[in-house]
Amino acid sequence: MDWTPEQISDLTRLWGEGLTTAEIGKRLGISKNAVVGKAHRLHLPARPSPIKRTGPRPAVYRPATPRQPAAPRAPQAPREPRAPSQSAQTSAAALRALANQPSAKRLPMMALSASTCRWPIGDPGDTEFHFCGERSLDGKPYCSAHASIAYVKMKPRTEAA
Repeated sequence: MDWTPEQISDLTRLWGEGLTTAEIGKRLGISKNAVVGKAHRLHLPARPSPIKRTGPRPAVYRPATPRQPAAPRAPQAPREPRAPSQSAQTSAAALRALANQPSAKRLPMMALSASTCRWPIGDPGDTEFHFCGERSLDGKPYCSAHASIAYVKMKPRTEAA
């Protein structure tokens, strides 16, 4: 922005009157940031921040007495484990059956292709970790056995009346 000599004299006068930068900007038809920048470049005297407090700080709330530790809770009876749902039982049984079957193919990750089953077997930190490696279903990353575990059909929703 190009400042005219009249605008600079008006800025200096309004600054001296103690107007806010926003008010000076309104009167001069410019932004308050332009006012702040020009005042800084003109080395006009700094003014206290309108945000900072000049008076005594308000007292901080402090409870009259120190907090007492919470009373220990009474021990609760252990919850009985819920029975797994039918689909969870089915998939758990299928996983156990698959885990017990020796896989004819034991592929490391680097040997996988688009047509091999990518079902992980074992702990990834273990040296025996591998992938299933059987032929995968078209458009799926798993063979038919692992796809039956991975893709479970949802039960139809019943509408509540």
